[in-house]
Amino acid sequence: MDKLIITGGTQLSGELRISGAKNAALPILAATLLSEKPIMVGNIPHLHDITTTMELLGRMGVHLLVDEKMNIEVDSSSITSYEAPYELVRTMRASILVLGPLLARFGEAHVSLPGGCAIGTRPVDIHLNGLMKMGAEITVEGGYIHARAKRLKGCRLVLEQVTVTGTENLMMAAALAEGTTILENAAKEPEVTDLAHFLNKMGANISGIGSDVLVIEGADRLGVDNLHYTILPDRIETGTYLVAAAITGGSVKLKNTRPDILDAVLEKLTEAGADVTTGDDWIKLDMHGKRPKAVSVRTAPYPAFPTDMQAQFIALNTVAEGVGIITETVFENRFMHVQELQRMGADIKLESNTAICTGVNKLTAAPIMATDLRASASLVIAALAAEGSTLVDRIYHIDRGYDHIEEKLAQLGATIRRVPN
Repeated sequence: MDKLIITGGTQLSGELRISGAKNAALPILAATLLSEKPIMVGNIPHLHDITTTMELLGRMGVHLLVDEKMNIEVDSSSITSYEAPYELVRTMRASILVLGPLLARFGEAHVSLPGGCAIGTRPVDIHLNGLMKMGAEITVEGGYIHARAKRLKGCRLVLEQVTVTGTENLMMAAALAEGTTILENAAKEPEVTDLAHFLNKMGANISGIGSDVLVIEGADRLGVDNLHYTILPDRIETGTYLVAAAITGGSVKLKNTRPDILDAVLEKLTEAGADVTTGDDWIKLDMHGKRPKAVSVRTAPYPAFPTDMQAQFIALNTVAEGVGIITETVFENRFMHVQELQRMGADIKLESNTAICTGVNKLTAAPIMATDLRASASLVIAALAAEGSTLVDRIYHIDRGYDHIEEKLAQLGATIRRVPN
């Protein structure tokens, strides 16, 4: 199990290219199961979760070809299995996303109940209830979801809570259902929108994209010749590197990104004292060597402040001037990084779903342990601002969501290296 050793105290500076969005790539790769023709998907990030998804598709009989630029050609015309086994699904919650496509196209799916980060309850009931309303027969036995349907039928679905993967699974299933599906209280995240655009390129008929009501006219079949689709940039990777620059008083320019899907994050960075400028596909942040100011944040579904940036802003607040209050409303168990930050000297008090952080003049290096994907990023950010060399353990979480994080940070001047256990 690899570790990172980070020596803090360097202002980050330079330029970086942002990778494709993991949270768009995973559902889009799952959606290729709906297509009767090969598809080329570009701007795929080089991540462990992508490798796991490719292995999962390969197990089903899907043919995959990857070029040197991480474009993946996916041909699902040769599927021989409709099962997503436990040994793959247990490491990645997004594996549940093959359920809707398999059921819609082949009338059968056997998917292990998912795993992933231990950041709170994320039940699959909304997925299953929606599919049953569309006519599926579903049983859960031995840790597996067994689903069957001759052909799903369109209907009106009102999601009881906003769920990204729930919206994605049901939208994919509805794309091949008979008739019209109206999906209300749908998630509006950019990654959901990217999936909807991809499905439409593949021949689906989805309207209301970007709103909380999606109307999906079911098609008899999906797939077009010579489809090449490029994944949108990763807004969470973008936000993470911006916070890393801000906490070190640095100046960075991030290219191949989308400032228009980061409004809430950029607003808070400006509030923290950063000078932020943007273009169509780039963001520049300059702290002019200043200490950040504390900011208060409340997470909520898009377009509000993303839960996946909460941990990074807690790290920023640890050395900021003043008191910042971070309230987490999306997941109930997402403050596990706080204890590790306290080991580095952070002054953070937890009250229910709120973290009250009083900035200190400096953090001090300590051995720390990553507990989930975004918590890992917050610890790396804190280490960049700490005095001394910090050892970050269990970084396999980081590799699930950040494409070569140590190389990219080193490119900005950070003193960071990966070491084997």
